[in-house]
Amino acid sequence: MAKSEPTLNVNSISRISAGTVIKGEILSPTDIRIDGTFEGRVQSKGRVVLGETASVKGDIICNNIDLWGKVEGNIFVKDTLSLKAGCTMDGNLHARRLSVELGAIFNGSCKTITEAEFEKLAGAQQQASQPATQQKPAQQVRAN
Repeated sequence: MAKSEPTLNVNSISRISAGTVIKGEILSPTDIRIDGTFEGRVQSKGRVVLGETASVKGDIICNNIDLWGKVEGNIFVKDTLSLKAGCTMDGNLHARRLSVELGAIFNGSCKTITEAEFEKLAGAQQQASQPATQQKPAQQVRAN
């Protein structure tokens, strides 16, 4: 009996089309494709694809990313970050693996991280973005 491959449901991929402008925060358990303009934080447990017409201002946290468009912000990637020819990246990269094609533009620093470091960095980014009312209060210690 052969194993059946899971099929990808096209409707489970979130998409921001070219010409669309959104400001805010995206939290997605599935893949995301952005061809429009987005300002804010993007967090996906899947792959993020930024098309040639995409422009993102803000941090991106994901498992994998393919970048053809423009990003101004930091990127945190659990596995592979691919900077494609023609892309522009202004910010810091934190990824386990990095692929850079000729013609890609990158201004910033790059740090290779482990999966454990990704989890720590992603958690810190998520904690920093929560409003103060949602963050856990600091514990007080009394000296006798």
